[in-house]
Amino acid sequence: MTVHLRDATPDDAATLAALARDSFTETFGHLYHPDDLALFLAGHSAERWLGELTDPAFRVRMGQADGRAVAYAKLGPPSLPFEARGPSIELRQLYVLKPWQGTGLAADLMQWAIDTARGTAAQDLYLSVFTDNHRARRFYARYGFDEVGPYVFKVGNHEDADIVLRLAL
Repeated sequence: MTVHLRDATPDDAATLAALARDSFTETFGHLYHPDDLALFLAGHSAERWLGELTDPAFRVRMGQADGRAVAYAKLGPPSLPFEARGPSIELRQLYVLKPWQGTGLAADLMQWAIDTARGTAAQDLYLSVFTDNHRARRFYARYGFDEVGPYVFKVGNHEDADIVLRLAL
């Protein structure tokens, strides 16, 4: 099945909100109490997405297959608790629904993220990854991301151990 990649527009806010909730739940939902998961997912509203899609500091690329949104990557201003070495940008999210994992779609989105980040004034690209997400950690290592340090990622009231990674651009 062919996936078409394109830049997201404000018209995609509701679609991306649903995809963000679905992809996070598909990947990590089993780890959390339903109340914590619901609190976290409430942050992925169409209104919030619309705000980011109309903010020039954010860039979002999405993948569609047969008209269905199946993947996305979002770049934005740094929000992680790290000491930046200089101008930086953050890969806020990169998600691919399971049926499309292993197809090269994640690699396409990562290459877009790196190329787009290099097109800004940023000298580093940051992201965070769940400590126990070994597949993602191997994926990021292939691109040369280095570990910066630990990060507490909250899902509702639950605290996860994440790792902040950095790629020199």
